[in-house]
Amino acid sequence: MAVKINGINHFAISVADLEETIQWYSNIFGFYVVNRSEIPGADIRVAHLQGEGFLLEVFEAQGSALLPEDRKVPNRDLMTQGNKHMSFGVPDGRAAKAQLEALGVEIAMVAEVDDTYGVFIRDNTGNLIEIFEEKGDVVFNQHKSGGK
Repeated sequence: MAVKINGINHFAISVADLEETIQWYSNIFGFYVVNRSEIPGADIRVAHLQGEGFLLEVFEAQGSALLPEDRKVPNRDLMTQGNKHMSFGVPDGRAAKAQLEALGVEIAMVAEVDDTYGVFIRDNTGNLIEIFEEKGDVVFNQHKSGGK
């Protein structure tokens, strides 16, 4: 029997500057800090940011390696195994793209595949984020209507 899950709880990222990242996610997506802590003996600061329906766990580890350049390019990132990006659903992808551009956010790529519309951006550390239009009857949107 499969394990029953409630949905997404949190997504975790590692960044170069915790305070800059908190400000970026607050300004761009309206996230806010709900908790701050440190990992004892590891020189790692942690912040939990509340987003719409989930938490973003942000780590700042002193002396951490920079995000490799290939991980900042959507299709090249697919050539490295592991987690790829987080995706935020929006009702209108083109309107969200215009809002992001007005906020000074660089668009890394627009993806129009199989009747979907997505916009890839990078956060202040270079982590990929997809802004995904939740419209139509494509597999990525079926969870909104209870489809399996």
